[in-house]
Amino acid sequence: MAQNGNRRPPLVADKRYSKPQKTKKNAAAKPAAKRRTTKRKAQPKRQKRRLPLILGLPLRAVGFVFKLVFRLGLAAAVIAGIGLAGAVYMTARDIPPISALVDGRAQGSVTMLDRYGSSYAWRGDQYGGLVTSEMISPHLKNAFIATEDKRFYRHFGVSPRGIASAIRINMSEGRGPLSGHGGSTITQQVAKLTCLGEAYDRSRWESEAAYEAECREGSIKRKAREAIYALALESKYSKDDILTIYLNRAYLGGGTYGVEAASQKYFGRSAAEVGPGEAAILAGLLTAPSRFAPTANYERSWARAQTVLKLMEDQDFLTAEEAEAARRTPPKLSTNAEETIGTAFANWVMASGPDFLTRDTTEDVIIQTTLDPKIQRDAEQALAHIFETKVSPDSEAEAAIVVMSADGAVRAMVGGRSGSFNRATQAMRQTGSAFKPFIYAAALDLGYSYSDVIVDEPLTISVPGSGPWSPQNYTRKFYGPVTLTTALKNSLNIPAVKLSEAVGRENVRTVASFFGIESDMAAGPALALGVSETTLLQMTGAFAGILNGGSAVEPYGLRRLSLVGDTAPLMEQEGGIGKRVIQTPANEQLVYMMNQVIESGTGQRAKLPGREAAGKTGTTSSARDAWFVGFTADYVAGVWMGYDDNSPLTGVTGGGLPADIWRETMVRVHDDLPAQPLPMIRPETEPQIVAAPNQNGGIFGEDRLIFDPRRDRQTPRGNAPSEDSLIGIIRNIFRGN
Repeated sequence: MAQNGNRRPPLVADKRYSKPQKTKKNAAAKPAAKRRTTKRKAQPKRQKRRLPLILGLPLRAVGFVFKLVFRLGLAAAVIAGIGLAGAVYMTARDIPPISALVDGRAQGSVTMLDRYGSSYAWRGDQYGGLVTSEMISPHLKNAFIATEDKRFYRHFGVSPRGIASAIRINMSEGRGPLSGHGGSTITQQVAKLTCLGEAYDRSRWESEAAYEAECREGSIKRKAREAIYALALESKYSKDDILTIYLNRAYLGGGTYGVEAASQKYFGRSAAEVGPGEAAILAGLLTAPSRFAPTANYERSWARAQTVLKLMEDQDFLTAEEAEAARRTPPKLSTNAEETIGTAFANWVMASGPDFLTRDTTEDVIIQTTLDPKIQRDAEQALAHIFETKVSPDSEAEAAIVVMSADGAVRAMVGGRSGSFNRATQAMRQTGSAFKPFIYAAALDLGYSYSDVIVDEPLTISVPGSGPWSPQNYTRKFYGPVTLTTALKNSLNIPAVKLSEAVGRENVRTVASFFGIESDMAAGPALALGVSETTLLQMTGAFAGILNGGSAVEPYGLRRLSLVGDTAPLMEQEGGIGKRVIQTPANEQLVYMMNQVIESGTGQRAKLPGREAAGKTGTTSSARDAWFVGFTADYVAGVWMGYDDNSPLTGVTGGGLPADIWRETMVRVHDDLPAQPLPMIRPETEPQIVAAPNQNGGIFGEDRLIFDPRRDRQTPRGNAPSEDSLIGIIRNIFRGN
């Protein structure tokens, strides 16, 4: 039997791993395992491309320089930022409080009030007092922002967008980048208005104009300082505080600084009360205050305001309906702003007061004056009426008017038809026959009478150093024996010379001087014919002395001067009446004689309907000057007419156009006043001549002798000079009593 035991079993490999269970998870993981065990093909290493040496080195140098410049620039920017912050901090530290910034005027202001207390003229720099941005009308605040800086509440004091826009506009218009539009914010404008904190110093700047010019300088250096100051303002003050400074400091034309002063001047109301139209006018002034001032040209000012209203509408400060309503109703100017009255009068008051309280004042001054606005308008309208109706349109003749009360209080003054030269106070002109009342005043006070008789005949006087002098009447005729009243009312020259020589030239000069004629008067016999020069104001004041009874008068326009906020005045005047010059009886005769000038003499064109008046005409050699000065019981008025270059007038005498102007003025002045009698004698009949020649060649009339100065001197008979009168006192001095 064969053995199965020698047969070898088949070889089988060891089962090292147990057979895995077939599950879904393992089935899904199988491919993943296979992926993990898959070897990645090794990527070939990329080799860097190298630039040629000739290109690589420059590029590396450029990159190095760029990195260096960037790092240096960054460092410089950090340092500059720190420096700017330090400069802003140091500047802000030195900025004074708001109260010291709102009023930066170097000059004070003068506000003039009329006799009733209403303001009518302003001089110097007007400031209405501090108002904050919360106190004013919202329309005014919005108008300023819309016009000047619509992003005011969003920027930090400097607007890069505004500057870039301004540069673009300037260059597109062919100007330099910094010429024209500045792109300044309101904060930058405040920096400029405050002159970067530098106050005006007389020792540093030759004038205020030079100071302001430097403040407005537009150099890059100045602009940089301005920007720093603006940032400092923003860091120290709120936006409303900055706007308050701007609203109070901005110049708004007409000598006004700040919205309160401008609102009061132009509209007669507070800045808190203005409406959209008024606010638009005020905001429109910021561009060019003098050009757009409503008092200079209202149409131009309102046209500019239309632009402001459109800006307010575009920026939603006004609805379309509100803007349209404002356009339909242009604001009305205040009465005083619309009518510029009393300019010559105001200038005279400024010149007559102390400089440190008027022209050079650093305080805010209020002057109450004697001006009557109605009478001032009456005089201005009367002058315009006569020149429009009775004078050639191309005539360059000038005229001046003064109206005053009997105590010297000036109520109106017209300095001329054109120009700033005040012909009422600054023009020294010969008076002609308007001087003759002072000759008769001296004679009457020495005892002569209105009815005394004098001979009008050829006369020759030997003047030492000049030879014989023979005066002539205006008519070139002689009228023989005439009363003093007739001689004055017909303005006869020879009787006036005779009378002057009889009473003594020194007495005549003394009377005229005491009545207010302050100029150097002629020494020769021509004194009687008014060859001496004086002003219309002095002549009118002298006639006021005759109206008030024979006492001297000092014309005045300033009644009360005080500082704003003070109750007690620094200066005060109640009247201008001085010492008596001639006695009342003599003065009453003189008033009667001057009344006859108007009733039946050379001044008949000045006669007032239903009212007594007295006056005197005056015409100088070659009619270079023509005068009429006269008075009623209420007012005195003087009129002068002539050419500034002293050329002769054509066909004009004192009894012509000047009398017309005087009458037209006084009719208007008295239109609401009851008629009052003049302080004069009232003879039943005009004095008549009953005379016969005496042995000395004189003429007797009513037992009065007026002697001929060519013959032996005699003492006139009749009234003796009053010992209390000025002439009586002088005579006693000369007598040694």
